[in-house]
Amino acid sequence: MSMKADDLIDRRRLRRKLTFWRVVAFLIAALAVVGMSTWLAGERIPGVSASHIAKVKIEGTITEDEDLLRRLDEIRKSASVKGVILSIDSPGGTTAGGEAIYDAVRKLAAEKPVVAQVGTLAASAGYMIASATDHIVARKSSIVGSIGVLVQFPDLTGLMDKLGVKLEEIKSSPLKAEPNPFNPTTDEERAMMRNMILDSYDWFVGIVAERRSMSKAEATDLADGSVWTGRQALANKLIDEVGGEDQAIAWLGTKGVDAKLEVIEWKPSRTGSFFLPSSVAQALGRALGVGDLSSELIKEMGADRLFLDGMLSLWQAEKAVSGG
Repeated sequence: MSMKADDLIDRRRLRRKLTFWRVVAFLIAALAVVGMSTWLAGERIPGVSASHIAKVKIEGTITEDEDLLRRLDEIRKSASVKGVILSIDSPGGTTAGGEAIYDAVRKLAAEKPVVAQVGTLAASAGYMIASATDHIVARKSSIVGSIGVLVQFPDLTGLMDKLGVKLEEIKSSPLKAEPNPFNPTTDEERAMMRNMILDSYDWFVGIVAERRSMSKAEATDLADGSVWTGRQALANKLIDEVGGEDQAIAWLGTKGVDAKLEVIEWKPSRTGSFFLPSSVAQALGRALGVGDLSSELIKEMGADRLFLDGMLSLWQAEKAVSGG
């Protein structure tokens, strides 16, 4: 009996030890997965206490980006952020999206020094956002400008005639839901849209005049939709300096920001886990050195432009090159 009791006690001890080491092994594996996911995704969380210069990238087609607006507000409230660099590389996007980000940047600039550093392109709504900062730096060969507003809509009436399709409609007034792609556009509809565009255009020109210390006439002369190189933009007073991030940091130094502070990028927040398809695409893309595969594929296919609605402040390179 005593031997059986001893065996039972030994088994219980062994079982407790085994359970302990299983828990330890699980925790180690979990920490390894979290660490590997963070490393592959390239995530970096800014220190909440260490003073630094915050960098925010604004790239691609601009829309009313709630995550970006939230990030800008968090930067504004962060005591550890001493200055901000907006790294802009965008052809523009929706006018309303540009307006929302413009307002957020002006709110931020009221409390911290903010400088725009233009990469390849800051056109239309991209330039609108850059003008919200207190200093704009661009490369000599950067593309800057395209101040203006447009609305585009297709005309499918020819195709409908070929297919033998006719649209019937009953509406409360002639201009309701017009223009639309299923009816020829009338003079009254064009006049309505032009009035709307000119009102938004006048607001955009007013922003440029105010932020770039120009007269309204000077800003209007530049607001014909033209684009310029960084050197030309400097001569036209659309930017303040030719250069890159070093020049942006040097300007922050003139505003009392320690130029030796580390520049830390505040990245978009991400949802989901490493095991979800979007996260796998992000991690795989970074591991291959091509960025976020999911977003890159969308941009390459041009799908980010397919769903823009309303008035646009957007420079379209393919039309500019072809003369369209």
